[in-house]
Amino acid sequence: MDLKEWFANRKKKQESVEVKQPLSTEEYCALWTQCHLCRELLYTRDLRQNLHVCPKCQYHFRIGAEQRIEQLADPDSFVELDANLASADPLGFVDSEPYAKRLKDASRKSGLRESVVTGTITLNQTPIAVGVMDFGHFGGSMGSVVGEKVARLIEEAQKRRVPLIIISSSGGARMQEGILSLMQLAKTSAALQAFHEEGLLYISILTEPTYGGVTASFAMLGDIIIAEPGARVGFAGRRVIEQTIRQKLPADFQTAEYLLSHGQVDMVVERARLRETLSQIIEFHKGNNPTPLSPSNGKKGEAIYSR
Repeated sequence: MDLKEWFANRKKKQESVEVKQPLSTEEYCALWTQCHLCRELLYTRDLRQNLHVCPKCQYHFRIGAEQRIEQLADPDSFVELDANLASADPLGFVDSEPYAKRLKDASRKSGLRESVVTGTITLNQTPIAVGVMDFGHFGGSMGSVVGEKVARLIEEAQKRRVPLIIISSSGGARMQEGILSLMQLAKTSAALQAFHEEGLLYISILTEPTYGGVTASFAMLGDIIIAEPGARVGFAGRRVIEQTIRQKLPADFQTAEYLLSHGQVDMVVERARLRETLSQIIEFHKGNNPTPLSPSNGKKGEAIYSR
């Protein structure tokens, strides 16, 4: 074989070798996630297996409603309620974009109709009514439909006489619905008052972040209030408060740990221990009967799960 033929064969071999293209930005982001707190670069698959908690600094990432339910519920036990409810545009609101367009964009990005998913689950075979807010849809803001779904969930839990768990993650009331959004604070609070009078158990879980009208209503009305580590909870934001009072706030202001030290939450629980903790709390509040009363035969004062 002469030199010319050798180079020709070598060129053919090189052309036959598959050349791997570099990862696109989307593919790279899917493989790796950077921690917002310690800036560690984490393998996304490992992060998912660790319940989206940074193994280095224990930062709790925001997660969606579907993931929350998957982490808490017994397998295949979730039954959604009011799945078809979706927001309208009662005020014809327009800012930089029409509200109707914002709603479509939010649903396309999140895959959800609204900022809260409600339904029933079993937790260690115990029936529970659960509502989970998703910050990924419209910043978890509470409009008319969110308030309606939460109120209906509370009423359903009252009829079935089962414990109620609501996991909050919200920027507050939805400004595009004006006073109609603010009315949801009163509606959900009134529903919880009726639930409270029945002696039933309501556990509120606060996650990163919980602000505004949600904090001012059902999020802080739990019989037991639990927060995730590092979760920011408040009514107005830190910057607004500092500008109003013209004072510098503590570095940990509005964090779950700060609220715990000032008696505004009952406990701060890591995500890995949340399911077990909820199960223990509900077990502690159980009555003598092994199963909840049905709506048809339930009587006031006979709640299976009481405070």
